[in-house]
Amino acid sequence: MKFHKLCIQDKDELMFGLAPHPVKTNRGLEIGGGHVYTELNFTLPPMKVNQETLPEISKMYKTIITEAIERAIHLDSKGVIFEFETLLEMTLYPDIGVELVKVMNDVCEENFQKNGFKSEIRLTPNDIRDYERPPKMRTGPYLEKILELFDRGAENGGNLLSIESTGGKEIFDDAVMMCDMRQCIFSLSVLGIRDMKLLWENIVKIARTRGKIAGGDTACGFGNTAMVLAEKQYIPKIFAAIVRVATVVRSLIAVEQGATGPDKDCAYEGPFLKAITGIPISMEGKTAACAHFSALGNISGACADMWSNESVQNIKLLSGMAPTVYLEQLEYDVRLMNTALDKDRTAARALRDLMVDSDAYGDPQALILAPENVITIAQEIVKGETYLQATINGCLKALDIIEEAVKENALKLEEREKSWINKIRDEINSIPSREEEFISQVVPGLDETKVSLAEYGLDV
Repeated sequence: MKFHKLCIQDKDELMFGLAPHPVKTNRGLEIGGGHVYTELNFTLPPMKVNQETLPEISKMYKTIITEAIERAIHLDSKGVIFEFETLLEMTLYPDIGVELVKVMNDVCEENFQKNGFKSEIRLTPNDIRDYERPPKMRTGPYLEKILELFDRGAENGGNLLSIESTGGKEIFDDAVMMCDMRQCIFSLSVLGIRDMKLLWENIVKIARTRGKIAGGDTACGFGNTAMVLAEKQYIPKIFAAIVRVATVVRSLIAVEQGATGPDKDCAYEGPFLKAITGIPISMEGKTAACAHFSALGNISGACADMWSNESVQNIKLLSGMAPTVYLEQLEYDVRLMNTALDKDRTAARALRDLMVDSDAYGDPQALILAPENVITIAQEIVKGETYLQATINGCLKALDIIEEAVKENALKLEEREKSWINKIRDEINSIPSREEEFISQVVPGLDETKVSLAEYGLDV
């Protein structure tokens, strides 16, 4: 662990639009500098993606950006970030991804030159390394294609670089379905840590070479997977809440390697990263319902510096195309936040507190995101000398917070959930503090057809 004290130690300072270390983009958006910006996330409707359909896809992406900017200008927006999350074929064949980055960035640049409107492209290649089994996380052509898209995409207008990396997910997916917290933590704090170090060393190097911003990662494939399973009542909500805390240290590695934020929108671990490191963060909440349901609709905006919607398909709605519709919804949300910020800090805190109070006690996954609890959990995380111990510390403190809320009858929770507090605590307490010992305990039970430990630099 490189971070051993919090950058933000007072819950009153952990709030939307303000970060101790703001980030300024190439076209002049200062993220975390006192203004919350919309981040629009969109994707294609069901269709084939290849060289033959590329002209149609390029036209579609150009139209999305053009119409969104027109609407943003009409709404007096101060600027927008467009997240380009690539689909599988766009990373497998980097020429496709690069062409789409260029098409979209050309529209952004044209509007910047013509009327001064500031917008940026966040380039987020999808992690295709699990395209084969067991995944090759640090060797082979798939990592090379990801890094090629980062490099050439940055050269052609991808000004913020991020990824939803999946190191350890081949272990996690079975573990979360079985509510095996030991293996969940192993996947995140042993395998995930090693993967993040390698991956983000490369991403940061590309960003610096190209003069771009290394944004950050997201543990969406872990934390949000657990959240969606809990929402469908396949696993306990308490389990999903603790998984979320377990993702924090893994995502922190990107910042240790040189990422400056804003982190990626579906990283609900963002508030913890902001408290620990001071970077600006992007968050999603109620307007992510186009992609998934959650119990975090308002509270997730409490300390957001960018406010996003998760991927919405480019389909026709009554008022217009869905990305433009979501642009408007996001703009009205950030307009309210920015009005509060512009008035004074007291008004901004009052709005933030209403966001928190509306969600915090409806679900343990929301409870851990209340600024006061974020600070408390983050303080325990930075006490850890190792990544494993930091993760254990954070998870145990989160359980304490949930248990206290249950005892006070403050937290809405089904009776059947409550027994999981001690089950999860006992399982976490059984994890040895020495990583070597933990590895020796877990490895014999792993399925070698699903995971290659050599691809994580483990010689076991």
